[in-house]
Amino acid sequence: MASPQLPLVQDSDAELDRSLTTLENFLSLLGFCQYTFLRATLSWVAFFLFAVALPLFTVEFSRCAGCDKFEIETFELEILVSRAVVAAVSLLCVSRNLRKYGIRRALFVNRCHGHMTQFRKQYIQKIRVFYCLLASWFGVCFLLKAAREVTRLMYLQHGPLWLSIVLFFACLFSWSFSTLVFLSGCALFHLVGNLQIIHFENYGKVLEKDLDVSVYIEEHMSLTYDLSKISHRFRIFLLLEFLIVTVSQFVTLLQTTENQGIINFINGGDFAVLSIVQLVGIVLCLNAASKISHRAQSLGAIASRWHALVTNNSNDVSGSGILDNSGNAEYCPPAGSLSVSYSESDLESADYMPLPTNGQLTSSTSSYNRRQAFVTYVQSNTGGFTIFGWVVDRMLVNTIFFIELSLVFFVLGKTITITIK
Repeated sequence: MASPQLPLVQDSDAELDRSLTTLENFLSLLGFCQYTFLRATLSWVAFFLFAVALPLFTVEFSRCAGCDKFEIETFELEILVSRAVVAAVSLLCVSRNLRKYGIRRALFVNRCHGHMTQFRKQYIQKIRVFYCLLASWFGVCFLLKAAREVTRLMYLQHGPLWLSIVLFFACLFSWSFSTLVFLSGCALFHLVGNLQIIHFENYGKVLEKDLDVSVYIEEHMSLTYDLSKISHRFRIFLLLEFLIVTVSQFVTLLQTTENQGIINFINGGDFAVLSIVQLVGIVLCLNAASKISHRAQSLGAIASRWHALVTNNSNDVSGSGILDNSGNAEYCPPAGSLSVSYSESDLESADYMPLPTNGQLTSSTSSYNRRQAFVTYVQSNTGGFTIFGWVVDRMLVNTIFFIELSLVFFVLGKTITITIK
């Protein structure tokens, strides 16, 4: 007789397949799924047409006599190069991962440890978050870009009205394409991080089960192995994007501070839109990387807490402890003794996972030594998302922030002077 839960499992699996197929189709529209030589060729041709040739066309036909005082042509080319380069890096790195591993293995949703069923709904939810995150940030930036182009259209004439309207829509289309390619790559890495965090947060529940310590070690090794693969596949992507965005931001700062003319929303508005888009992408990447690292590092605290609770309560024969038939003490925690109110913020990553509440763990010298060895192993192998050995955590993010801030003040000190008479 078939299990009554089998149709529910099949429906959930089918829904996950549909979600992954929809995501793959969406990425195919942007040119990420380059599974064949023909698709790769069409993808890069479309990229150069829409992200390079079309904006160059709009810049060339947007020249007018009234644009000189705004110095628009001087800024447009640098903005176009920055926007196209970050989008090209995103397209190149993400398409390589998808072509090599496929959508399932690239997102690490193909874990077969016998408990994938419980993760399906969480996978689907995280994929929906991907769309919401991408749509919200792209929508905000699109409104800013559209407002800038409307303002430019109102104050600067480019010949006939029909030509101005054509240039307006062409500019918005090319900007939307390159921006979506860049943000989709960053949001996809953010999705990979969120899907992996599901397994790290589930590790505390694994400790609640009455399993052998070797099972816990094997599960931890599997988590750290997947994390190392994520680091290997995305480290070039994050490093290149960060370096290019940093250079782009400092070029923007130099252009706006060294300029002797008037900077307004017409000629400098694209600088603001470009900076917002690039910073949003970098923040998404750094947020995902640091969250993965802190989830991995928090496993040491979870394992230590589990070891302490099992050791202390298994030796307490009175009260909540009882003896089994072999004379060993069993731990039966009182109801509600381990209930903790967790914060949704990532600021308390060490307390984010649930506390272990195993009620049938025995205590002996050998089991204590095995648990102690397991805790030592977890604490010595914290792992995290790394870029050529550098763990991307909050400490590294703070260091990057202060280095960037120092460079900003250095550039401002070289370009802005105050004369006191």
